[in-house]
Amino acid sequence: MIGCVIAMDREAELLLDQMEVENIKTMYGKTLHIGRAFGHEVALVTCGVGKVNAAAGACAAISAGADVVLNFGAAGGLKPENTEVGELYLIEKTVQYDFDLHEINGVPVGTLDGETENFLPLFCPAGLDFPRRALGTGDRFDDSPIDHALLLSLGCDVRDMEAGAIAQVCKYAGVPFVSIKAISDVYGSGSTTEQFRKNCKLALLNLKAHLKEILEGLE
Repeated sequence: MIGCVIAMDREAELLLDQMEVENIKTMYGKTLHIGRAFGHEVALVTCGVGKVNAAAGACAAISAGADVVLNFGAAGGLKPENTEVGELYLIEKTVQYDFDLHEINGVPVGTLDGETENFLPLFCPAGLDFPRRALGTGDRFDDSPIDHALLLSLGCDVRDMEAGAIAQVCKYAGVPFVSIKAISDVYGSGSTTEQFRKNCKLALLNLKAHLKEILEGLE
């Protein structure tokens, strides 16, 4: 079963509109739609925005029987030279840039307790031929130059508010995790909030056009 953990209703509807829903249940406070899409068994969780919501959604999907977890949705680009509005990117690794134990033990920003590296690797199936990027996850949406500089210093290309937490849960559970992001805004091209409002629909339409390909590529 493919467990889809999706932050926002408008993102989840891209797949929900194409599902044959067989069951609806609530787990970890999150609603799961269980059924089939493009011939695949799917458990779709609309988790809400942010890391704790995303972690709860991942737990729900895995508890429902997911043997691979997929996260897709809109995200922000950090570098105009390698992220473009509307384009899709396969996330190869993610770091939680708002997790910082550096002053306690000297580890790089984003290094989770018990880990030796700050980035967690994601599963990149051979069947998904999208450009690969590194992603930073944090519980804030802003135009902060401080955050932007930090994300660049860590080597991130894209930022969101969920994938890092899903990656952490999936690692603990031993379940492969795949993330595909559609760019809705790019830092340095004006207010990211205004870009998001203007471009989110475009980004999600492009994502919707590739959903069948994405689900098939997880095989």
